Amino acid sequence: MPLEWKKITGVGRGLTKSVGKIAKRKKKVGKKIGLIIDGPNILRKEFGVNMEHIADILNDIGDIRIAKVILNQYASQGLIEAIANQGFEVIVVAGDTDVMMGMISMELIYNENIDTVALATRDADFLPIINKAKEYGKETIIIGMDPGFSAALQNAADYVVKMGESKDEELEE
Repeated sequence: MPLEWKKITGVGRGLTKSVGKIAKRKKKVGKKIGLIIDGPNILRKEFGVNMEHIADILNDIGDIRIAKVILNQYASQGLIEAIANQGFEVIVVAGDTDVMMGMISMELIYNENIDTVALATRDADFLPIINKAKEYGKETIIIGMDPGFSAALQNAADYVVKMGESKDEELEE
């Protein structure tokens, strides 16, 4: 930095003159993860999914570089704000979310700064995305829960995270 913080004597009218500590997250050396969450499929009241848990699990694997949640037009303003407050980018689409998820997934696959594509969905429609990501050398993580968690997605992905299971149950790689 060209200026040191302790040399700053004032910042202008009406603003505070004291400069506090700046918190910076440490960069992890692990995988660079791009995460896309299928909102209508995963964020349902009956599942009780906490997005912080998804982020914590993925942060154990690597560094989440891109985190997007795709919602449809029926999402409440409160849900949108809660997602944004957790640091996720919210994308609201008119109609079905599958097309937007496919487009953003392909952006992640072609992004050289991402080496792991993580999809939170239970929908087997995204099997071609998993296969294409692997074809381009990306590792894949699928996050979902029963009922309705596609067996095809689970078998195709490199890593499977089943939400809602006890920690005693083993996760397959």
